[in-house]
Amino acid sequence: MSATAAAGDYRPTKRDYSLIGRDAQRAVETGLAAAAWYHTAIPRKQMKELMKREDGPAIRDTIIWLGALIAGGAGGAYFWGSWWCVPFFFICGVLYGSATDSRWHECGHGTAFKTQWMNDAVYQVACFMIMRNPVTWRWSHTRHHTDTVIVGRDPEIAVMRPPDLLRLVLNCFGIVDVWHAMVDMLRNTAGRLSAAEQTFIPEMEQPKAILVARIWTAIYFATIALALYLGSLLPLMLVGLPRLYGAWHHVMTGLLQHGGLADNVTDHRLNSRSVLMNPVSRFIYWNMNYHVEHHMFPMVPYHALPKLHELIKHDLPATSPSILAGYREMLPAFLRQLRNEDYFIKRELPPTARPYREEFHAETRVAAE
Repeated sequence: MSATAAAGDYRPTKRDYSLIGRDAQRAVETGLAAAAWYHTAIPRKQMKELMKREDGPAIRDTIIWLGALIAGGAGGAYFWGSWWCVPFFFICGVLYGSATDSRWHECGHGTAFKTQWMNDAVYQVACFMIMRNPVTWRWSHTRHHTDTVIVGRDPEIAVMRPPDLLRLVLNCFGIVDVWHAMVDMLRNTAGRLSAAEQTFIPEMEQPKAILVARIWTAIYFATIALALYLGSLLPLMLVGLPRLYGAWHHVMTGLLQHGGLADNVTDHRLNSRSVLMNPVSRFIYWNMNYHVEHHMFPMVPYHALPKLHELIKHDLPATSPSILAGYREMLPAFLRQLRNEDYFIKRELPPTARPYREEFHAETRVAAE
């Protein structure tokens, strides 16, 4: 059976997001898996300049990040037991539970620093804080970039269809993500990887994922033991719990990346969203608000993304002017998907846009007018 014929026969009532389910097979059959993606043309010389790696910007930003994180934690510990600790733990929480989301991401790409050991060091620290196994997530994110929002292939689809709104609210406090992270960590500590993990982690890398999980489990048990010994929650307020009470910012920004947009397309302009943000959020997020640009050219360092945006914005959908504007577009789409999970926001593209796979979408997706 040809890929086109297989796609034409496809009449799903619900998407199967499993990496080993029917949609995973369908993505391969239709040619969506590891497909060629649209890229805006950029002169080679300019592209080479944009991809130039530097230590300076990331060293500066890392010193500010860690310095403010330590100051927030120290202030919270000093004022522990009084309301004065709240603003300090607020700062500590956001820098621990949200800023680390972008740090593991950029250092995982190996683009934040020019010096590789610096990328590796920050990646390991940030992965621990955000509770994402550095081995698992390095390979998971590779798949995310290869098959961005391809159902059955992308392990990092944040919002399924129809969207689980309760889960989204709970994740503003890290509850669902942390629960699953702990389950994964303990399973890996026991020497087992899930069937989904085995689809994207090479066999030779799997023992490393298990070793990391065992080290992390030891650290968390030691922290819990110290809290019990002291009869105080303070150790956990500094290690572990910030992943919960500081998660809101990375959830707020992360949902905007792909939320409400098309799935199963091979053009990042259709499935990703760029948003203009205030300087504080951009620092916390390390410029990942330029998300179409990042997916189109993932080897461009975070500090060069504003330049990349200016260079290619003529070929992109209109950039959301603010976080609020992004949510005004996205939330109504989520509500419509509760009634019609095939609904998505259809991006208005310039005339240069390459048509996305109409033979697959014509009978299985209902685009917005």
